[in-house]
Amino acid sequence: MWRMFPLLCCRCPSPRRCRKRRNKVRPQPLAARIWIWAAHSCLCVCECSHVAIRLCDQLFIKCATTGFLTERDAAVYMSFMKNHSCYDAIPTSCKLVIFDTKLQVKRAFLALVANGLRAAPLWDSKLQRFVGMLTITDFINILHYYYRSPMVQMYELESHKIETWRGDSFKNVYLQSSNRILISISPEASLFDAVYSLLKYKIHRLPVIDPESGNVLHILTHKRILKFLHIFWKKFPKPAFVSRQIQELGIGTFKNIATVQQTATLYDALAIFVERRVSALPVVDEQGKVVSLYSRFDVITLQGSMFAPLQNLAARKSYNNLDMPMRDAVHGRSCFIEGVIKCYPYETLETIIDRIVHAEVHRLVLVDRANVVKGIISLSDLLQGMVLTPAGIDALLS
Repeated sequence: MWRMFPLLCCRCPSPRRCRKRRNKVRPQPLAARIWIWAAHSCLCVCECSHVAIRLCDQLFIKCATTGFLTERDAAVYMSFMKNHSCYDAIPTSCKLVIFDTKLQVKRAFLALVANGLRAAPLWDSKLQRFVGMLTITDFINILHYYYRSPMVQMYELESHKIETWRGDSFKNVYLQSSNRILISISPEASLFDAVYSLLKYKIHRLPVIDPESGNVLHILTHKRILKFLHIFWKKFPKPAFVSRQIQELGIGTFKNIATVQQTATLYDALAIFVERRVSALPVVDEQGKVVSLYSRFDVITLQGSMFAPLQNLAARKSYNNLDMPMRDAVHGRSCFIEGVIKCYPYETLETIIDRIVHAEVHRLVLVDRANVVKGIISLSDLLQGMVLTPAGIDALLS
């Protein structure tokens, strides 16, 4: 049985300085509810809301009228990111899940699915600090490393704790494709710095940690940053390059595309996730035509039937049958998957951005008129082309 214990409320980050008025603005306290979930303080779920600080977007409106920015100025998005902090992009209401490293691995992934999350910060009660992130990628690495056949039970996933996976035993399975040092950012840092960190370190989630209290305030993602930019899309001049075709701009991945055949096994897909370090795989037929999209999050999400409650691999022990064909794995997912959102080489960058933001997906599959996969346009590609390239930085190649 999992038990819940009430804790004290936490508060918003330290006061920030408004760039426009140059005076300190103190955020409202968090209206928070925090519980300890499971034994030994292993899991903490925090639902919080705070009063958002008004953003100083008049800066760009004023610059546009004075001629500082022109319609062809490709650095407009870079400037926007440099003039807004990470705190600006934190939503007014969010959910944050924190795991203690003593929590069992299986329960941790159960909690991720139950809360609809893909990652959680890890708290070491001995060191009294955050030491890393537990993500879906870790679950995939564990399955890929220990799976042998449907007849062999993976007892390691049933018994071990997060701290065990992070130790020197078991050949550092947990740390094979991650960094030992937690990469984080201050709420006062610019969104430009956040974009650079996400792309440079090839991570998908960046914890925003208050330097005074040491608390994790939010987990920034590519999707959140691009959505924040899109909110102010109409408030500053549109650069000419957003009206050009995506194939002319070269934004995206067009060579050596990672795909998986629908006749391949789920274990084959796991191997591609691990070796290619991609976040999703277009599932294609014999002619190379895309029929579905299988993401890393789908690996732990399954639905037994259309009337059954949401279940996952860890709960059902379906991870012992990774030899199932991808066709069956795709049909076994839950109903809220993002699906295949496609784009075409002749479409403009503006169209691509609008589609990916409104669909709330992480990537678009670039196809030709015959529906054959020709490329992938990811959130990382868009942020690189719009924010870092004008600054002369290519973080994707670093």
